[in-house]
Amino acid sequence: MDSVIFQYINSFALKYLWLDAAAIFFANYFGWVLIGVLILFLIKNFRKYWKMTATAFISAVLARFIITEIIRWLCPRTRPFVLEQVNLLLPHRLTGSFPSGHAAFFFAISLIVYFYNKKAGILFFIASTLICISRVFSGLHWPSDILGGVVVGLFAAWLIHRIFRK
Repeated sequence: MDSVIFQYINSFALKYLWLDAAAIFFANYFGWVLIGVLILFLIKNFRKYWKMTATAFISAVLARFIITEIIRWLCPRTRPFVLEQVNLLLPHRLTGSFPSGHAAFFFAISLIVYFYNKKAGILFFIASTLICISRVFSGLHWPSDILGGVVVGLFAAWLIHRIFRK
């Protein structure tokens, strides 16, 4: 099922230049926009948003650089462009693909932002979803990699939020 969903999403790559450009932007660069917006929250009102920004970055680092790497070490999984004929839009090293580090990182940030500001959190979730779909579209991840990364990111954010709330 994973391969079928992957092939369907990836089949749209290399058909329309504008869609490929959008996917490359979201998959590779849009995350920096989200980080910039998070920093703007902090600059706008340090007293109100310092805790949100700190917990967002701590949870994102926990999700991406600790939990994700442990899972990748324990359960290595090959990226789709190695196993199947794909429309690859972005070059990538031959690292493990499960869970998606991008999904873990940006969904962790999104949930923390949502805890502090519901409207902004929803926008962060939408942006994170666009990043993740673009990673599949670009041929870098299986859909289940994304789902695994989302679960890791949400768990890390929930855990850090509970710790900092006390």
